[in-house]
Amino acid sequence: MSSSLQPRLVSLSHRKVPLTPFGCLWIPCSNRFVCLGTGSGPLSKGIIGVYTTTSGEVRDVHTIEKPRAFRCGTFGATSLQQRHLATGDFEGNLHVWNLEAPEVPLYSAKAHREIINCIDGVGGLGIGQGAPEIVTGSRDGTVKVWDSRQKDLPVANMEPAAGINRRDCWTVTFGHACTQWDRCVCAGYDNGDIKLFDLRNMEVRWEANVKSGVCCVEFDGKDTSLNKLVATTLEGRIHVFNMQRFHTDNSFTSRSEKPYKLTAWTVRHLPQNGNIFITSGGAGCLHLWKHESSTLLNKTDQEPENKDSASASRLLSTISVSSQPIGSLDWNADKQGLCISASFDRRVHILIIANQQGL
Repeated sequence: MSSSLQPRLVSLSHRKVPLTPFGCLWIPCSNRFVCLGTGSGPLSKGIIGVYTTTSGEVRDVHTIEKPRAFRCGTFGATSLQQRHLATGDFEGNLHVWNLEAPEVPLYSAKAHREIINCIDGVGGLGIGQGAPEIVTGSRDGTVKVWDSRQKDLPVANMEPAAGINRRDCWTVTFGHACTQWDRCVCAGYDNGDIKLFDLRNMEVRWEANVKSGVCCVEFDGKDTSLNKLVATTLEGRIHVFNMQRFHTDNSFTSRSEKPYKLTAWTVRHLPQNGNIFITSGGAGCLHLWKHESSTLLNKTDQEPENKDSASASRLLSTISVSSQPIGSLDWNADKQGLCISASFDRRVHILIIANQQGL
């Protein structure tokens, strides 16, 4: 392919925000987005900044302040009409907010004993079958699934057995929500463990260890059968698991890349095309990738398999937008290729994929 037609990431605009952003999310069906995190000072408040993109510029809409700093958020369990934001904070609280009337949360639960590191939603936005649910992961070592229609108690609680050392859960994601009854949660931990929980049978369906803290995990689609899982790690590696192929030792086939010298923070798949995904690194770089089909998928079940054989990932584009780590990414579900990122230098960047015909 000619280099002029190669898909590439292009920065459209950026701006500084008055908070340390731990999350940035597009508000569904709008040109607005939120940044959530913490303000400055020893008694830092939680801040949700609402912004809009107009004529290539990022403008303020309004700012919401709360007593406790926010760590993570998701719109995944809300409807397109309501667009309610679910957040996890540094004191283990789960809240659901109406951004138009944020004085009192619509739903509150003391979800964990310690900080909620990560959150995801499914069943909202027309994505995934079944009830709208929220999953949270915490430093206390537990992963819990919540239904905002049920007060106080989680609908599922995945925690280590008595006497087992509790590991800090850094990342969670939903997947396999392709029927009314089936769905899975994948969680990554500080010691490199990755666990796949089957919520229908309430069991650990699969687990692995990638030898480095797992910063982010995501499937290539929440509402499809298990296909690809991407995990990013503290040592800068990206692991791609082929969830359709088992090796003889009952592990999924996988392949890894090391594009970053520092931490690989986040992975997000393009909503309109699950073969495309973006990752962020500790030096402020973004990498655009494409899942490539492997000849492994054409083998018969009787043929031997190489444990390290899986669908390869081809690097399409790289861009550096900051000197600080990019801790949060989100694709726009309405405008294909439009992306937002937030870095720890308190800057938000709007990007787009140019030459998308090459995807």
